[in-house]
Amino acid sequence: MKKHLSVKSVFFVIVALCSAYPLVMLSCSKVQHFELSRFISPDTCGGCHDEVHGQWKNSMHNLSQVDAIYRAAAFHYLKGLTDADEIAEAESCVKCHTPIGFFSGFPKTVSQERDNPEKVPEIAKEGIQCDFCHSVTGAYAIYNNQVKLDPGHGEADPGTKRGPFKDSKSDYHKSEYSAFHGSSEMCGVCHDVRHVVFGTKLETTFEEWQKSAYNAPDAKKRVNCQNCHMYQRPGVPATGSTPRPQNPGTAAQGGPRRDHIYTHYFVGANMAIPGSRNDAVREEMAVERLKHAAELSIDDAKIKEGKISVTVKNTGAGHNLPTGLTDVRQMWLEVVVRDAAGRTVFSTGVADANGYLPKGSIVYNTVFGDGKGNAVDNIAKARQILRDRRVPPLGSLEEVIALPATGAKTLEVRARLRYMGAPQELIDTLAGKGKISIPAVTMAEAKKTITM
Repeated sequence: MKKHLSVKSVFFVIVALCSAYPLVMLSCSKVQHFELSRFISPDTCGGCHDEVHGQWKNSMHNLSQVDAIYRAAAFHYLKGLTDADEIAEAESCVKCHTPIGFFSGFPKTVSQERDNPEKVPEIAKEGIQCDFCHSVTGAYAIYNNQVKLDPGHGEADPGTKRGPFKDSKSDYHKSEYSAFHGSSEMCGVCHDVRHVVFGTKLETTFEEWQKSAYNAPDAKKRVNCQNCHMYQRPGVPATGSTPRPQNPGTAAQGGPRRDHIYTHYFVGANMAIPGSRNDAVREEMAVERLKHAAELSIDDAKIKEGKISVTVKNTGAGHNLPTGLTDVRQMWLEVVVRDAAGRTVFSTGVADANGYLPKGSIVYNTVFGDGKGNAVDNIAKARQILRDRRVPPLGSLEEVIALPATGAKTLEVRARLRYMGAPQELIDTLAGKGKISIPAVTMAEAKKTITM
């Protein structure tokens, strides 16, 4: 006679599994499903919120599904995988990059998006958009886009939209104040990412902020993600090292004038994608952000020993430098030392004609491993973190550099902190050489003349 588990027994088995295995834990997290018809087009929102809509349009949130670099990487990382656990991670990018598509049923996986692009609904192609964010009521967990959603029922019955004001009124939809929308947790739901099976922390932007001094216990002194990234507008970088003036205005046509309207440019460090779309405004805003994130200093106190030191200080970012998918982000130190005649006697981190860095360059990044100590270049295989050397918020890292003996009486040291969204060598592998060019930005620089 077969024995059947009671409902209570099944419950405890599930709880045990969820506690023991990251795969099951993440699978057990609640995944809601909504009919596509329940979501409203961003253009509908733009009918009243025209200024905010104009800022969002062509932002990296808007372009998250059509971003050429994201698509090349997501499709590439699926190739050649045979391990089911690794495939599960490689398929999962759509949850954050096209959330309305994911939560309404297509595409649920990267391969669906790759193999059937004609089936992706137009609204899903709009990336991270108005009705998705303003239908959020909270989160089950602050990673992997485990949001709680409560959308309306389409254009005729838009339901309740949530935001930062307690007195918002609309003739079109119900309005509700949401403290969650002003919190860093709102951003963290997508900007912290864990491997869906192994639980490896792949992106930790929220966690970095959470551990930083910007997350002050006193709410009046706390600087949330929005206090920088949603204060920025052209000419106002709004970083930790610059003023962050409020942006007075109205959230909607005919709405009350507010002391501050959160901007919706959503600028980070990505200048390549806006630049590729001839969006000079957003490209420049990304450059401004990078140029107000860090400082460099040169110390020659040990020059008698043939050493100099260069210190990189994170002065403007509320998270590590770099942040995000930091096995790909490329921030490095370029140092060139010349003698009085202008001859280069030492260099490190100088890219070649292809834009590739030489081996041995000082790079700030994360290196993932396969669980056996071997580095992997595909995060789907990331079972461990082998190295994580980045500059924490308001922190610094010192690089001690040994110089060759030259006999020179005077040396000129030039140091630059450089940034690329991804190594050009990787982009050439993903998209083909010459297809996509990644610009390099000088985030900070220092120069010192040393007399021996």
